[in-house]
Amino acid sequence: MKHVSILVPQGDLILSTVVGTYKIFNAANIYLENNGKKAKFKLHLVGIEKETTLYDGLFSIHPNALLNEIQKTDLIIIPAIQPNSLSLNLEFIPWINEQYKQGAEVASLCVGSFLLACTGLLKDNECSTHWIAADAFKKQFPHIKLVTDKIVTDKNGIYTSGGAYSFLNLILYLVEKNCGRDVSLYLSKLFEIDINRNSQAPFILFNGQKDHEDETIKKAQIYMESNLGEKISVEHLANLFAVSKRNFERRFKKATTNTPVEYLQRIKIESAKKSLEKGRENINEIMYSLGYSDSKSFRTTFKKITGLSPLEYKKKYNRELLN
Repeated sequence: MKHVSILVPQGDLILSTVVGTYKIFNAANIYLENNGKKAKFKLHLVGIEKETTLYDGLFSIHPNALLNEIQKTDLIIIPAIQPNSLSLNLEFIPWINEQYKQGAEVASLCVGSFLLACTGLLKDNECSTHWIAADAFKKQFPHIKLVTDKIVTDKNGIYTSGGAYSFLNLILYLVEKNCGRDVSLYLSKLFEIDINRNSQAPFILFNGQKDHEDETIKKAQIYMESNLGEKISVEHLANLFAVSKRNFERRFKKATTNTPVEYLQRIKIESAKKSLEKGRENINEIMYSLGYSDSKSFRTTFKKITGLSPLEYKKKYNRELLN
């Protein structure tokens, strides 16, 4: 039997990532027992304190084990805990590291990646997280390879998931690794989870990255966003704001975590997404309005950023087509 420790941190915890994880592992045990097999998972909710209260006291969780009571575990689940609560949960870090040294696997769900990153265990691993927290993660942990588009990462006994309810896909993935495809397929049908979803790219919204103090770069960003239909070069931007090209690129990357070219692509594609979702324009009209003359280049860039072709995206999200 595999000992699973589902952590119950203090502070701003996303309750669904604890409850959902517990329910799926427990359902796997029930399915196995109903089919004449032994339960696979021994589940513990592990906390620093005997109670965690959430959402202004509306909900509470009562762990059935305290951290110092678990001497050995096989799988640690770090639920989604907001970065502003990391300081309340530092006691978990040495315990997670010690358990990993003893052979335990570790999985973070959504923004639980921030706590996992604090352990140092992501040094040689890819990491996913909620797309909305990606910029903050890059700034806090610049040396960790963040792959925001992925739903699940798996390397060296370390697992991470994308944002929000995509954590369910990681839990199904772990069930499949330990119990087989038949069990994970049954659970995907029971809980109505799309088991084949492997990217959160179609859900990512790009709102610009202006949470920095470089006013020149902010002005450049606003200029780019106000001239989406123009072909803007890095040289033009550097000259416009009286900065050398090399210095402009360096400052832009430091401020936004994107190069100027990447940023321009992302704001153009975000505009294209909105047009595809709401408008009646055809794909070529949208492409030309954003300064693209090469349809292959536009489609390639669109798919790279969203994971879907423009036509696939329109069919999936345009309200008129859905009706």
